[in-house]
Amino acid sequence: MRVCHLIHDLGPGGAEHVLVDLARVAPAAGIEMSVLSLMPLGGHRYPVLLRGLGVRVECLDLPFRWDPRGPVRAVRLLQADPPDLLHSHLKHADLVAAYAAPRLGVPMVSTLHLVEVEVGRVGRFKRDLGAWARRRRAARTIAVSDAVRRWYLGAFPVDPAAVITLPNGIPVPEVVPAERRAGLRGEFGAAEGTLLAATVAIFREGKGHDDLLDAVRLVEDLPIRFVLAGSGTEEARLRARVAAEGLGGRVVFAGFREDVAGLLAAADLVVHPSHADALPTALIHALAAGVPAVATRVGGIPEIVGENAGVLVPPGEPAALAGAVRDLVGDAGRRREMGEAARARFGARFEGTAWARRLAAIYAGVLTEAGRGD
Repeated sequence: MRVCHLIHDLGPGGAEHVLVDLARVAPAAGIEMSVLSLMPLGGHRYPVLLRGLGVRVECLDLPFRWDPRGPVRAVRLLQADPPDLLHSHLKHADLVAAYAAPRLGVPMVSTLHLVEVEVGRVGRFKRDLGAWARRRRAARTIAVSDAVRRWYLGAFPVDPAAVITLPNGIPVPEVVPAERRAGLRGEFGAAEGTLLAATVAIFREGKGHDDLLDAVRLVEDLPIRFVLAGSGTEEARLRARVAAEGLGGRVVFAGFREDVAGLLAAADLVVHPSHADALPTALIHALAAGVPAVATRVGGIPEIVGENAGVLVPPGEPAALAGAVRDLVGDAGRRREMGEAARARFGARFEGTAWARRLAAIYAGVLTEAGRGD
């Protein structure tokens, strides 16, 4: 089946990277992907990766994601060779897909990647526009976690049968050779006998980086080094804080990393202190790498970590975060057991090919209902 994925742009981001992960496993599920970006591709890396995986990537060249010319441009671009189905990601693309789908004569599916609770008046208006578009046109709305589904059903008058939980998956990562792992640990200053704790998240408000730095101060007596991977608007401020508080010997900024799997395979712990998260892919990578997590009990995080692949703590409590880190640093046997449980959980719930096949089954059901199935 031929599926066109619509998204606002292909710059660095969680929903954007989901498309790259899906492209790696889609062929095994019988899905022929194409991707349509609302905004210019620019020098972004993801379009290059997608094309390298055989995915056709096009764009509408809109100057901003809410440009009202988007829906008409999408129809003009796709009408010569329409896909079997449109799959939209995030509310800007939902509006475009809702307009284009009936004019192309194809059904629409949408994925909810976020819980949008704490938004201002303008943000609420945009959120509600996206929900309106989905309710009118999406044959199925896919929530990436049960937490997202609960929020969405509680926030909008939606038919529960049309909203399905399907967690994202990732391809099985390649085995990281011992020399590569040792090289990464050396790069981040994790000497012999020192544990490495990794945090992979965009540097923006609400991701809990300040809580993490507060926790770092509470475990200064432990042989552990923290590496923070990512980029974003808060990075300069956080770097300044680390320098001002003399934490440079404990905290390393790794920048934006494509090789998340390699980074996490080099770690002994993953620390994820977010205040809200629908389904953070970094924690799925931690499962695949067999690395235990210390994470906050918010959003879809408990659905990833479960009861035995890590330790969950309340958000916004650095002392609880530090306490969980301290407990795991001092218990190698418990870390090993959690790592084994993490790998088993990944295989059962988040392995990429199985994810793509479950998605293909949703597509097939929608196409059959629309009279377009085999």
